[in-house]
Amino acid sequence: MTRPRLIIAAVAAVAVAAALGAIWGAGGREAARLAEAAPRACLDLSTDRSGSHPGMVWVPGGSFEMGDNVYPEEGPARRAEVAGFWMDRHEVTNAEFAAFVAATGYVTVAERPVDPAKHPGLPPEMREPGAVVFIMPNDIDGRGDISQWWRYVPGANWRHPAGPGSSIESYENFPVVALAYDDIEAYARWKGRSIPTEAQWEWAARGGRSGTPDHEQPKQANTWQGLFPVINTADDGFVGLAPAGCFEPNAYGLHDMIGNVWEWTSDPYRENHANGKADASRRVIKGGSYLCAPNYCMRYRSGSRQGQEADLATSHLGFRTVLAAPGP
Repeated sequence: MTRPRLIIAAVAAVAVAAALGAIWGAGGREAARLAEAAPRACLDLSTDRSGSHPGMVWVPGGSFEMGDNVYPEEGPARRAEVAGFWMDRHEVTNAEFAAFVAATGYVTVAERPVDPAKHPGLPPEMREPGAVVFIMPNDIDGRGDISQWWRYVPGANWRHPAGPGSSIESYENFPVVALAYDDIEAYARWKGRSIPTEAQWEWAARGGRSGTPDHEQPKQANTWQGLFPVINTADDGFVGLAPAGCFEPNAYGLHDMIGNVWEWTSDPYRENHANGKADASRRVIKGGSYLCAPNYCMRYRSGSRQGQEADLATSHLGFRTVLAAPGP
């Protein structure tokens, strides 16, 4: 999404359904049924408690040609080098973030009122605490207006990712979403870790492959099969978010680097790798999400990237942390 507050402001007054199943709309009832039938857990998270850095895997250092050429913001390719680091083997889950909140009393950005000084001109309902939520439409009029499937929902946050009537109860093993950049930095500091740089993230996602990245829609990832945003055939088993670790890990043992949820990195966003002023109000996000499809968002690749407003929480964006420590 590009500057989603400004785009979505025009449709902020749209009525919001209360429950997760209802929020997909009439055309998404089958999608809601499939989502309800999908597994609530895939990976045995009890193994995260073992090892010198529980829940993390070692990513050896290396050099590679960073970037891609599918969309303009991905290029030009440039040589990047990274030192070895530890990385969460899966996206941070609702249960893990809940432990942080319970220990610290932290209140996320989406649970606080929007600062009108930072976002002048917003309608009153968009000044309320909330997040941007994907709502599967019945049909669309062209694909240029993303407000046909994205809504700013007052009351949406990490506890209620689809709005006030939704809940993460029984979804403890799912990636936590609806977090702004300040929220994930606070979690990482609490863990004694940091947020990966764009280069670290892309190198880890490649799983040791330094050559030309794969452009095909991956089979071992949660992406969109069908015509986005109205038809999802769920060939991969999921129409929405999947629990952590439902697909095979890459060569480094990392799950869901591609698909499921976009992931924050620590880099301020530039329009491309060659030039452009770094915009600290936006951060680079990587990897695509369950909403990426061949007909619209081919960002299910390690070299894909987008800019995301640092203070805007969304329902398809999560994160994982890294740790600078000696290797095994």
